[in-house]
Amino acid sequence: MKSKKKNAKTITDSTIDPDVLAYTVGDDPILDLNLAVWDCMGTAAHVTMLSEMKGLKRPIVTKGEAATVRKELGKIAALAEKGKFVIRIDDQDVHMAVERMLTEKLGDLGKKIHTGRSRNDQVAVDVRLHMKDAILRTESELVGLAAQLELFGAKTGMVPLVGRTHLQPAMPSSVEMWATGHAEMILDQLENLEAAYRLADANPLGSAAGYGVPLPLDRRRTTELLAFSRSIHNCFGASMARGECEAALLSALAQLMAVLSRLAEDMILFSMPEFAYFKLPRAYCTGSSIMPQKFNPDVLELVRSKAAQVLGLQTASLSLLHAMPGGYNRDLQDCKWLYMKGLDITRTTLRILAKVVAGTTVDPDRCRKAFTPGVFATDVALRKVANGTPWRDAYHAVRDQFAALYDGKPAEVASIDPDEAVAAKCHEGTTGGIDHEVYRGRMETALKDISTRLGALQSAKKALFR
Repeated sequence: MKSKKKNAKTITDSTIDPDVLAYTVGDDPILDLNLAVWDCMGTAAHVTMLSEMKGLKRPIVTKGEAATVRKELGKIAALAEKGKFVIRIDDQDVHMAVERMLTEKLGDLGKKIHTGRSRNDQVAVDVRLHMKDAILRTESELVGLAAQLELFGAKTGMVPLVGRTHLQPAMPSSVEMWATGHAEMILDQLENLEAAYRLADANPLGSAAGYGVPLPLDRRRTTELLAFSRSIHNCFGASMARGECEAALLSALAQLMAVLSRLAEDMILFSMPEFAYFKLPRAYCTGSSIMPQKFNPDVLELVRSKAAQVLGLQTASLSLLHAMPGGYNRDLQDCKWLYMKGLDITRTTLRILAKVVAGTTVDPDRCRKAFTPGVFATDVALRKVANGTPWRDAYHAVRDQFAALYDGKPAEVASIDPDEAVAAKCHEGTTGGIDHEVYRGRMETALKDISTRLGALQSAKKALFR
């Protein structure tokens, strides 16, 4: 029996089977809504450059026509920002949707905007602009969580907390040291995000399908207009870089999520009734359908799950790339969903954790009662060293005391006060040597830099739509 389905028409294909169209289009009509403003921005820069090209008998687009196109693109971008931009399935993607709208409004002028471009370099520039903006906003949210942890540490101060290795009691620590330690680990993840940002901050526009075009395109001009720091010099390299930026960003996000997962795990453990060092905000705990007394740390458990998801997205992106031949291949389309999903999970997690940390309280008495004599063993050994005993002799002397202690006999390790032990360590970075200005300075510098770069992107966008 012959299929009754009719072939569909699109702007690039005269006829295509509807099932094949739906399969190849995939989620682009939805995902590309995130790229609509950036696509308008890239098109505005490209049209401006076309109007300024030298060496042609007649301009492909006049400066007046370019201004008309830019103005219309500004209107489309405004629709997108209001959530009123629509991508039809026969458009296939944001690029064709924008071109359709321009052609409907401007006629033949709208048909000229794709001159010297491919959807390959078009989506590449859209993704990089979107990524630059999203990375900076992720960094801002990262700093927001670190700030809550720093504040948490500053408010609780040197409340003693059992430091652990292998989950076993180890040495005296403090809530302040715990909180600011996690803050520092999180702030360090800015380095990975910055590496992903630098990779994205390069302009692929003008590479077309990866081999350039026989027109005198001024790629430096679009780089300047779009506020990129540089162009990707080699057109083939620009095409090959598709997917690499997405994988690099997902790598940074996966490492950040792993750090956040460890924070969540600590908070789950320390809020257990058997520990009860921390009390989680009730508004962020869920109940049980059968046990009335339950207040579960579901949100923190889901942080662990979300971390696993982002790690999976990173693996998927690298697996997608590893056997791909040179040049453009349609597989790359699926990188879009991977990095956008990774960004959404990570940014949401950062915001949620900041709320949980801000609402968490500490029980100082439970923290102090958790100290057992063994926690002070290293401190006692070091006191002996300070009085002239060689380290290894001091180590064995204290170790031998524990046999007596466990037999119920008194030992000097049983008499140390947790607060005294915490106050006794004063060198840089330990319980008595936490300098909050280190964290505040890093966060202030980071936020200023983020604001400057976000401002540059916004200024470029505003200038292009004039």
